[in-house]
Order: sequence, then structure tokens, then C-alpha cells
Amino acid sequence: MAMEYSLGQRIREIRTEAKLTQAEFGEKVAVLQDTVSLWENGKSAPSAEYLAAICRIFRVSADYLLGLKEF
Repeated sequence: MAMEYSLGQRIREIRTEAKLTQAEFGEKVAVLQDTVSLWENGKSAPSAEYLAAICRIFRVSADYLLGLKEF
């Protein structure tokens, strides 16, 4: 059975695969490192605008980020 990943876990996965710190990821998406940390820890979620930016910059689908599709 496939493991279910949360939005925050997928953001962390994308960031670590890109070999970026939270601060570097934040710079690319135009948010602070604290915001990336909140997203990754499930304390907050990116707005639609930031979801779109993550998808565009890191070439992933929104379906993947939201857990609607595995890849």
C-alpha cells in the first residue's frame, strides 16, 4: 500500500530533491523561510498563488502537490 503524503511533506520532498534550504526555496517562491517551515510542518498551507508558483518553478503538477496524483 502506498504511503500517503501531506502537502507539507510533498513541499519538503520537492525542496530536498532540489537540494535547497528552506530559505533558498522561499527566495524562489518569494516567501520567508518561516513560511516554508510552516508549510512543511502542516501549520499553514500555501495560497493558490504560491501553489501555482511552486508548480511552475519546480515543474510539478498541482494534483501531485495536493496528493491527488502520485506523479
